[in-house]
Amino acid sequence: MILQVQGVSKWFGGLKALSQVTLDLPQGQILGLIGPNGAGKTTLFNVINGVYAPEEGRVIFMGQDVTGKKPYHVAHMGMARTHQIVQPLNELTVRENVMVGACFGRENHNLNEAQQIAEQVLEFVGLGDRADQFAGSLNVAQKKRLELARALASRPKLLLLDEVLAGLNPSEIASMIQTVSAIRDQGVTIIMIEHVMHAVMRVSDRIVVLDYGQQIAEGSPEEVSKNPKVIEAYLGDPKLAERLGRLSHD
Repeated sequence: MILQVQGVSKWFGGLKALSQVTLDLPQGQILGLIGPNGAGKTTLFNVINGVYAPEEGRVIFMGQDVTGKKPYHVAHMGMARTHQIVQPLNELTVRENVMVGACFGRENHNLNEAQQIAEQVLEFVGLGDRADQFAGSLNVAQKKRLELARALASRPKLLLLDEVLAGLNPSEIASMIQTVSAIRDQGVTIIMIEHVMHAVMRVSDRIVVLDYGQQIAEGSPEEVSKNPKVIEAYLGDPKLAERLGRLSHD
């Protein structure tokens, strides 16, 4: 297993954001992490990559206990992430943004090596012709790809994608899903937080569902889409629940 989350709980004051969450992630899989707003998905990411230390439980990455380790520590080990709200370095060029990932990632590249990696990664994500633009000039879809490129430049073994499809139109979603699948084909293991159900269900090998910080379901996309607890969790949005139930037949 490249990642094991063992009985993780996280409190914020009197609010229990995560309650005894446990999952095992084999190398080379895409794991979809879904649930209603406020379910604890991003909090779980923050515990996994060291932004928060859990009150209970452990995080094991590549056989090492990284519970509470700082994000830069797990980045050097080979874990990278994107953020729900894109955070480009607006005063730097697109190329320079990606070079940051290469310099401070798993392989600690120098500037010359980082520039070469940046060129390769930008071509891969479809931003090769934007390399000399300032990052702040990109549109939302391009900033999503830049965030992804910066993470990839760190040469991760595990990639955490936090709503990488949010704000994209249908053609941009389809293109991004192709890119995510291509990343997995290169041997990178992926966890995706996503609200675009049809996309995450089709690209994921397995799905974990959180609701109010509790893990209510885990299994194949087909199994999860038929799970009564999952349908119940989405009943606040009947149309979404209905679509989720139909996905296994698509």
